[in-house]
Amino acid sequence: MKKPSHHDEMTIRHRFDRLCQMSLKGEAINYYRHMDYRREHEAMFSELSEKELNQLFVMDEYGVENSHFTVHGYDIEVKDTLIAEALQALSERKRNVILLSYFLEMSDADIAREMNLVRSTVHEHRTRSLEILRKIMEGKADETEM
Repeated sequence: MKKPSHHDEMTIRHRFDRLCQMSLKGEAINYYRHMDYRREHEAMFSELSEKELNQLFVMDEYGVENSHFTVHGYDIEVKDTLIAEALQALSERKRNVILLSYFLEMSDADIAREMNLVRSTVHEHRTRSLEILRKIMEGKADETEM
């Protein structure tokens, strides 16, 4: 084999240098594009407001911590312990009317049919129950503040 001349070696080196430079320039352009994309679509935690930070987590809820009531075959879960305790203090009929009305969103007529009552009786139970619940919950709220 014939040895390449000095001029041919220099030409090959220059071509290789140019290829390396073009490759590095292309990589640099890709890197800057990627950084621009990240700057537009990502945010650092330190730059987020308190409100935005609070939206980034979810509090685990476990069903065993909630109270469960069964009313005419419906299983109703009450998450607030204060409400659950107040509901426990009501008579079964009044509690059932409240649970069906507010947790299952049934009308007075539907509740009356379900419980074999007159609609006006359901209305009366619901209004009296709400008064009792309010008194119970206000009393318990006052106790917790002391």
